[in-house]
Amino acid sequence: MPLTAKGPLTHATRSFWTLMAILLPIVLGAVILYFQAQRTLLRSSLETAEEAIEQFDQMLDHTDSATRALLPLAGQDCNAAQQLALREQVTRLPWVRSTNLVWRNNNYCSSYLGNYAASLDPGNYVDGRLQLMDGNHLTPDTPLLVYRLSDGEGAALAAINGYHPTNTLRMLNRFAQLHLQVGQHWLSSDGQVRDGIAPRAAVANQYLESSRYPYSVDAGFAEGSVWHYMRSQYPALFSLLIFLGTAAGALAHWLQKRAVSPSHELRRALGAREFIPYFQPVVRSDSLQWAGIEVLMRWQHPREGLVRPDLFIPFAEHTGLIVPMTRSLLQQTREALVPCAADFIDGFHININITARHCQDLQLLEDCREFLAAFAPGKVILVLELTERELIEPTPVTQQLFSALHELGVMIAIDDFGTGHSSLGYLRKFNVDYLKIDQSFVAMIGADALSLHILDSIIELSIKLDLGIVAEGVETPEQRDYLLDKGVHFLQGYLFGRPMPSKEFVRSIARH
Repeated sequence: MPLTAKGPLTHATRSFWTLMAILLPIVLGAVILYFQAQRTLLRSSLETAEEAIEQFDQMLDHTDSATRALLPLAGQDCNAAQQLALREQVTRLPWVRSTNLVWRNNNYCSSYLGNYAASLDPGNYVDGRLQLMDGNHLTPDTPLLVYRLSDGEGAALAAINGYHPTNTLRMLNRFAQLHLQVGQHWLSSDGQVRDGIAPRAAVANQYLESSRYPYSVDAGFAEGSVWHYMRSQYPALFSLLIFLGTAAGALAHWLQKRAVSPSHELRRALGAREFIPYFQPVVRSDSLQWAGIEVLMRWQHPREGLVRPDLFIPFAEHTGLIVPMTRSLLQQTREALVPCAADFIDGFHININITARHCQDLQLLEDCREFLAAFAPGKVILVLELTERELIEPTPVTQQLFSALHELGVMIAIDDFGTGHSSLGYLRKFNVDYLKIDQSFVAMIGADALSLHILDSIIELSIKLDLGIVAEGVETPEQRDYLLDKGVHFLQGYLFGRPMPSKEFVRSIARH
């Protein structure tokens, strides 16, 4: 994650994407399981309807067999022989509860009652063959499925006790809704015959018609059956989805945390040498000759381009990475400047910023010694500018470090004097060589009388303490002339040159 002006992701944004990572596999998996359950229930209802058709056809095959055997007797007297023939079909064939003979739409002979006269309306039979009844005068609460086979004025009837089709509806699939439809009447698994068209199931409805007899069945499941099926059949898969979602969320959280971690991105950039030096000239106030440079750290990100230092320097200081980053900056500065050092005036100042982190061990001394050893003696003067974002404590290690740096010829400057931690305390505790006046004071020249008094006081203090003075942020000739009149030795700002990459500096140094 490059430290751009947009900054790292907010906690709410990271939480949102983590939540999305958790929910995505769970939701997608649940959707896949939902459609799989739908297909399973659809297949189950189709198989149930097909099995019901097969069972009912088999029942009606027996009634058809009975009526075909009895039809030649239609129109003959209902004597003992005919009654015996009727009862023989009842006892011989499964599911057949009773048989009857009909002549000219008059039911005149019954396997139960013998001679029995009752009017018969052929219009009550679907396709003239099949009728679903809620009972008769002998068994008013028992459904009957009556099959009629006719030939001319004669007909034979065979009835199936409603118990058998009801039991079939109930047993084929105890979770499904299954109905037998005959004309405008339908039978459900509760054994009740109702008028009208049977209601279609809400889930996985299948409607099938018999190819041999005039009836149909529809099968399906009630509302919510898909989720009920998923809960009962997929508990292990749901547990797996929750596990995968949790793992995905943890991975997304880790990746975001890793991606937005300044220390991780800074370490990557440090290894890739993306922190490069930019050089801004420092001029003598009297001659405007280039007397030195300040080395400024810039981040050349491969995707984001040049990243502003205020976006990554505070992170680097907080994590302690500013120390190896400064070491790398010194090395790159040395590599860039050694080839053109002959164009420098003697005592060319090379200023580089250090923080409290640099002052905690003596490694900085070795870095400075290695840097100066690359140049001819006296050719350059290394100036370490103490930034004041973190307070530098005068510990024994710090005192030893600053003493050894002075023996090495390294000078110490206080950067942005007057704006950070106790600068006056630094003057007392450390052997300081230069003060750098912050650009906020310089910008008030000709604009703010109070700030101008502060600027004058800083300059007077430096002169009294015999310290060198560098004024930063000089942008106008008025500011330049004022500082020159006040005795400021060195000037730095856009009026004399902007920070530039090393190649541009090398091309410019010979002209100055």
